[in-house]
Amino acid sequence: MLSTFLIALREGLEAALIVGILVAYIVKTGRRNLLPPIWTGVGVALLASFALGGFLSFTSAELSDRGEQFFAGTTSFLAVALVTWMVFWMKRAARTLRDELHGKVDNALTAGPFAVAAAAFFAVAREGLETSLFVYTNFRTVDTTPAASVGLVLGLAVAVILGYLIYKRSIKMNLSKFFTVTGVALIIVAAGVLSYGIHEYQELGWMPGDNSYAWDISSWMAKDSIAGSLLAGTIGFDVNTSWVQLILWASYLALVLRLYLKPSAQKVLVK
Repeated sequence: MLSTFLIALREGLEAALIVGILVAYIVKTGRRNLLPPIWTGVGVALLASFALGGFLSFTSAELSDRGEQFFAGTTSFLAVALVTWMVFWMKRAARTLRDELHGKVDNALTAGPFAVAAAAFFAVAREGLETSLFVYTNFRTVDTTPAASVGLVLGLAVAVILGYLIYKRSIKMNLSKFFTVTGVALIIVAAGVLSYGIHEYQELGWMPGDNSYAWDISSWMAKDSIAGSLLAGTIGFDVNTSWVQLILWASYLALVLRLYLKPSAQKVLVK
């Protein structure tokens, strides 16, 4: 539940802030007639995100055991790559994101409402599609799907509320600190997804060390227990973790967190 809540909160707030920047700019420049295309683009982006989540779930359910292992492992690696890229992208682009979005709207105005809708779609779809893929792979690491679903819904709800309050200037947040902290949390969750993907590839025989365990505590902690599910969904802990999983999990965390937390000049996304 905690991991899906963090994913939905972080990615949902990014999307909400992007929409807020677009809407505020349209209103500020007296172009309210462009609000329907903006919301149309946002709506289509959300539908595409839900469609991707449904496609991933349906495809996984229809595959053979080996096909499902390949699909789950491959989507896990892809999700880790996308999330890692996105947290670094947001860290680098946050200080210029507002101007970039304003420029895209200005350029789209010359092509008409459809181009404005397309600008909104691509701005939001990037967050939505990434979230769908990452949430799907994170769901694979836990055995308490109902709790994970609750976390997803709560995270999205809180993200929408915070985005609206920030847009209305009802609250002030240090967004730079918020995205740094949640970025670290996402990297930790991504490390767990990476470990899960490695396990799936080991089951296929495509990676070594399947039966060489760093620890195996399954005799006193069930994988589907509350503690086991919580640890699996947050830090990628598995009751029977191979040495290959442990080494690559720790290496990813050490390298990515060191690079991510390296000091750099940043400005708050929304002032």
